[in-house]
Amino acid sequence: MLHLHYGKDIMSIRILYIGEIVGKAGVYCVKQALPKLKQELGINFVIANGEGATGGFGIGKNHSIYLHKLGIDVITSGEKIYFKKDMVPHIGKSPYILRPANYPPSNPGRGWRVYQAGDQKIGVISLLGQSSFNRVHLSNPFTFLPELVTRVKEETNLVIVDFHASTTAEKYSMFHHADGMVSAVIGSHTKVLSADEHIKAKGTGVICDSGRTGSFMSVGGLDPSIEIGQFLTQIPERSKEYWERLELQGVIFDINEQGKTEHIERLKYPVEGTESERNGNDQ
Repeated sequence: MLHLHYGKDIMSIRILYIGEIVGKAGVYCVKQALPKLKQELGINFVIANGEGATGGFGIGKNHSIYLHKLGIDVITSGEKIYFKKDMVPHIGKSPYILRPANYPPSNPGRGWRVYQAGDQKIGVISLLGQSSFNRVHLSNPFTFLPELVTRVKEETNLVIVDFHASTTAEKYSMFHHADGMVSAVIGSHTKVLSADEHIKAKGTGVICDSGRTGSFMSVGGLDPSIEIGQFLTQIPERSKEYWERLELQGVIFDINEQGKTEHIERLKYPVEGTESERNGNDQ
């Protein structure tokens, strides 16, 4: 069950960040849990990493449209943003999807936008780390961030960064670098919910990894037997989605009018369903 303990001060806005959605199981979790969470917890704005929504590897056009209809305001991504071919022409027409901002500027889509949530504007920036992503050639996220923040702060002081990175060292370096510059930096990519959420000295809320939405008893949302087999044999095999013990994971932030995080808390929300519901054809 979910137990959230908030401070006494009234916060100006409450943001839910949903950890990486993995496969149909992850999409199912969003469908079942998000309306309840928004109502019960008074969520004003929802961001989700959709990097693995389509079969665990990338996100396709149909899944992106469906997740947006389910109530996700912004879908962020990572190094797999162009893995599904139909996303390439679609992303430029879909302001609710962000690719990493430090991809080449001529790439389809955008890496940051300012969104409206009631009477509050929220800036969201997607950045990709440099460690372990050898297949893509990126601008330096550390030198690029201040430039992006300057642009966003022409409209709002509330700025959220999804930092999709592999290593703890790179994420923590970004946390210190961004402290006081943005409202929050949320780590993604490793798909394991970390227990290090905290607020930095200058008011930036951070967490190393926001977890995943899908099967908790899995390897990154995928079938353990197949993933183990690839380590044992070194023979590539197509991964499969897994449905054991479903959870929606993520982080909730309370952010004040000055753009400072006042409270941050991890979220682990169990999701149940019958076999017929689980095996349905939702997207």
